[in-house]
Amino acid sequence: MALSLGEGGGSRLRRQLESGGFAAGEYVKQLSQQSDGDRDLQEHRQRIQALSEETAQSLKRNVYQNYRQFIETAREISYLESEMYQLSHILTEQKGIMEAVTQALLLQADRDDPALGARRAAAADPFLPLSAKEAAASEEGRQRTLTTLLEKVEGCRDLLPESPGKYLVYNGDLVEYDADHMAQIQRVHAFLMNDCLLVATALPNRRGAYRYDALYPLDGLAVVNVKDNPPMKDMFKLLMFPESRIFQAENAKIKKEWLEVLEETKRNRALSEKRRLEQEALPRPAPAPPESTNPFEEDEEEEEEEPSAEEEVVDLSLEWIQELPEDLDVCIAQRDFEGAVDLLDKLNEYLGDKPVSQPVKELRAKVDERVRQLTDVLVFELSPDRSLRGGPRATRRAVSQLIRLGQSTKACELFLKNRAAAVQTAIRQLRIEGATLLYIHKLCHVFFTSLLETAREFETDFAGNNGCYSAFVVWARSSMRMFVDAFSKQVFDSKESLSTAAECVKVAKEHCKQLSEIGLDLTFIIHALLVKDIKGALQSYKDIIIEATKHRNSEEMWRRMNLMTPEALGKLREEMRSCGVGNFDQYTGDDCWVNLSYTVVAFTKQTMAFLEEALKLYFPELHMVLLESLVEIILVAVQHVDYSLRCEQDPEKKAFIRQNASFLYETVLPVVEKRFEEGVGKPAKQLQDLRNASRLMRVNPESTTSVV
Repeated sequence: MALSLGEGGGSRLRRQLESGGFAAGEYVKQLSQQSDGDRDLQEHRQRIQALSEETAQSLKRNVYQNYRQFIETAREISYLESEMYQLSHILTEQKGIMEAVTQALLLQADRDDPALGARRAAAADPFLPLSAKEAAASEEGRQRTLTTLLEKVEGCRDLLPESPGKYLVYNGDLVEYDADHMAQIQRVHAFLMNDCLLVATALPNRRGAYRYDALYPLDGLAVVNVKDNPPMKDMFKLLMFPESRIFQAENAKIKKEWLEVLEETKRNRALSEKRRLEQEALPRPAPAPPESTNPFEEDEEEEEEEPSAEEEVVDLSLEWIQELPEDLDVCIAQRDFEGAVDLLDKLNEYLGDKPVSQPVKELRAKVDERVRQLTDVLVFELSPDRSLRGGPRATRRAVSQLIRLGQSTKACELFLKNRAAAVQTAIRQLRIEGATLLYIHKLCHVFFTSLLETAREFETDFAGNNGCYSAFVVWARSSMRMFVDAFSKQVFDSKESLSTAAECVKVAKEHCKQLSEIGLDLTFIIHALLVKDIKGALQSYKDIIIEATKHRNSEEMWRRMNLMTPEALGKLREEMRSCGVGNFDQYTGDDCWVNLSYTVVAFTKQTMAFLEEALKLYFPELHMVLLESLVEIILVAVQHVDYSLRCEQDPEKKAFIRQNASFLYETVLPVVEKRFEEGVGKPAKQLQDLRNASRLMRVNPESTTSVV
């Protein structure tokens, strides 16, 4: 019974159920007392159920809205975090530039007034060494201090300063926190040296003793200030791709000292490296060749010396080259993949035709390490473990950068794996409907749309890599196999009717033809994968028709059909016309009589229906299966008519049987043969032989030779 909630009644019921003092027991008791009977209770139950469904729909809408807002908020937070990191990095660079300018101005003033510089240095550091001997003693003291401290750290014996250039700059206790949950992990002691940072964990049972934890070169280390957010304060972050660690200082003063000394040490390290590269890049004077008494060698020597004089020297002292490794680390940390590859292209273009020297090799080694890190990040971006939402376009960024890095084969492999996982997930998440044809429509739409989008994106990303197209064809074949598995499980394993299976296959073929727009024809693949299932369906339906025909033959009385009403006769005429029998009116009589038996008419409709559905499933590999099935079905009816003609003794019945035989041989068999030739495109010799055998039997109806 249809029920509509009135606005007033629904509102009163909602307010009553939402009230704070609502008691279910009292409500049911009162409702039972006031109701007139079962009908009233049923109507009230439907009102409550409608209100429940409305509330559930409202709750779903709210959950969806909140989820969408949560995703948007998370995306905005991610953008803001990236911008804040960039801003912090810019401010740190600006601070370093200002300090460098200040130092340059002070050095210029010291050169102009040496006395003033001496007084300023003495005021700044009363322990400043004034001679080379004192400087060497100070250097030796700092190395001795570093050696003493590192001897207390287990597992870092190899890190002891063997070269005179390594010394301790700063050290102190810190507390490490988890970057995700901001939970305290452990207490550590950090040793900052002039070229690296050593982190050691405190041993719980030995005071002043530590265990080696990690060592980070200053070249790949980035320091980021963490804004105080009580109770979490006095923290700073160290970025070392691909990880980051957060440490807490004892107080704000010590945190400030750590940030300043880290930046100062990194800057000094970069300056010393720059000076070293400048010294190595300076041209060295060539030794003078021995004098020769041959007057003809002078011109040859001059010609040989000209190229060496014009030989180009690689200038690695440029600021952007010095900062290139650190800039690559920042780009990777900020997920600026395009910027990182642009820097690499700029470096490769600069070093393209330059001679390879030792400084260039060292720079290449540092850059190659960053290239490996960048490649790993891009590979992770394309891994199937990542979110598969966004379609194939979401992979374009990582794929294009891998191609620019010369990793076209890896990019192709990862792209296709990513899309295979996306297609498989989409098929698995597709809801199985009760109606098979509806599910197949959804399955074909999801699969072929994904395949078409993937093909177009592949053509866009790998336009200049023709060697990758064969990999895409192989991938498309394996994806088609995945689709056919889901298709067959729903259509053929569930024993659907032949008409339903034919409609489903027709839908799949139509979707498959859409791929021809981009030059990809997979029709032959879907035929090869479905031929076994379609063959089994045809044979199964053939057996059903043969059993039904034999059952009707066993009950055949050879009597005319009486359809009782003109409407039924008109319906039968329309059915026979749709089967291709155009001269059916000559077999109809007066008063709704049909001069044919029920068995022959039913056989005609069933055979033509089988042929029409089979032609929808037809492709060349099924030619003999369909032809042999038709011949078997027709032989059952033909042999039954032949047997009845030879066995019947009543002249009147025998004449009626001949009339049915004439309809079967002269009307039905030609229609079957013609429709088969139209659907297949060529005539069938077996059907022609069957019709000729039937003609021979009509010439000699008393023959005992059976039609085969």
